[in-house]
Amino acid sequence: MPEIKYELAHVGINGQNPEEAKSIASLFSEIFNLQPREGNSSTFAGNAVEVMRTPYLGRNGHIGMYTADCEAAVKDLESRGFEVDMSTAKYRPDGTLNAVYLKQEVGGFALHIVRKP
Repeated sequence: MPEIKYELAHVGINGQNPEEAKSIASLFSEIFNLQPREGNSSTFAGNAVEVMRTPYLGRNGHIGMYTADCEAAVKDLESRGFEVDMSTAKYRPDGTLNAVYLKQEVGGFALHIVRKP
């Protein structure tokens, strides 16, 4: 199996409500000159920081890791003894896996892989 490459996509922070999420994202945007934007269930500061509008996976939040091929990454992770939570899987319209969380937390953060755009 070829080596799968991973790179940091974003850090996710669990906000308690939409107002707190917007406030946290706005502060990150101000500090680091990032463009704030609203997502479906979160508020972003650029592409680096995602603040969830309600607490989600991970005690502290989550860390997203890009990879070119999520299906191959799942095989890679499972072959090395890590469990993937397929109940969290998100798919593209063409049916390819776009994102999925691991079952394991690290340092209070959930981990997920995301297909690199």
